[in-house]
Amino acid sequence: MGFGSPEFVLSIIGMAMFAGVLKSAIRARHGFEDPHPHAGGKRARRNEIARLRDQNTGIVASLREDNARLTHRLESYEDRLRVLERIVTDNSYNLASEIEQLRDRREKA
Repeated sequence: MGFGSPEFVLSIIGMAMFAGVLKSAIRARHGFEDPHPHAGGKRARRNEIARLRDQNTGIVASLREDNARLTHRLESYEDRLRVLERIVTDNSYNLASEIEQLRDRREKA
């Protein structure tokens, strides 16, 4: 078997492939990231999409809770504003006259 023979070339290719598979298995067993982020094809993309969907689901749920809380606060502020508007517009003359009556009573006493 010479250096230029097909058997020698194929044995080198086989050893390189075996070393790559062994290296990937060791990295996976110890929890290291894949140094080739685009490796894995469709399965890796599906896993990434699923991970992002789960992450976005949590974010969306949090935003919905914040939206509901803020909507409730806004409604309570609108109710308070309606009450204040009613006090200012409906009873402004009566309120002023009552204040004047109280002042007159204080002056008389």
